[in-house]
Amino acid sequence: MIALIAGTGALPSAVAAEMEVAPLVCALEGNAPDNLTVDVTFRLETLGTFLAVLRDNGVQHLCMSGAIGRPTIDPNAIDAATQPLVPVIANAMASGDDGALRAAITIFETAGLHVSAAHEIAPDLLPPKGCLTDVTPGKQDRDDAARGAGIITAMAGLDIGQACVVQGHQALAIEGAFGTDWMLRSLTTRPDAGGGLLFKAPKPGQDRRVDLPVIGPDTITAACAAGLGGVVIEAGGVMVLDRAKVMSECNRLGLFLWVREPG
Repeated sequence: MIALIAGTGALPSAVAAEMEVAPLVCALEGNAPDNLTVDVTFRLETLGTFLAVLRDNGVQHLCMSGAIGRPTIDPNAIDAATQPLVPVIANAMASGDDGALRAAITIFETAGLHVSAAHEIAPDLLPPKGCLTDVTPGKQDRDDAARGAGIITAMAGLDIGQACVVQGHQALAIEGAFGTDWMLRSLTTRPDAGGGLLFKAPKPGQDRRVDLPVIGPDTITAACAAGLGGVVIEAGGVMVLDRAKVMSECNRLGLFLWVREPG
């Protein structure tokens, strides 16, 4: 039996659709996925009990997918089964996203669970390399993509985010705690004539079993609204939801989508 720890958004349902056997769908309270029925809802304060529920259901494998917000922990609600995990949970809550997810993997693996990546279960979510659209990137776009890759590498040391917007070798915006969509919305009132690109890639050194970046049709719409000329994602490192619609939206709006090899 495999459990799917499902966060918000459309990714969990896309992953579940690729599973040969229906998973046990679990969600952190307040983080239910789109279009997917949740079998088990849990809280961090009762994480130890949740692990026992997984064992009782014969779960041996686990996949985490979707976005999860940082919950507020009520110390009075921590149950006895979770008390031994409190130091790990506390350290995770004080860490950045990458550190918190590494802590979660440690907890699950210590409980005897094998953690699989979403793209291992649904490999078609990773698009082939190259430009997938009618519009293709020019030399400036290629230079800006290289700059974007360097920015993501620099951001990794601070565990900030997985995306940035670059134009003319300059960073117009970097992804923070509010995510890519918020970052793009912040550029809809930019004071220039537009241009540039969205660059998205995993943080160097991150555990790719969790939090691999994702784009979808809404990303393309938001990039257009932000005045960008295209989207660049790292080959093998960014999942694409509803690829056909993403490509058609790019072609309709006149944006390029370039799946760029690392380096």
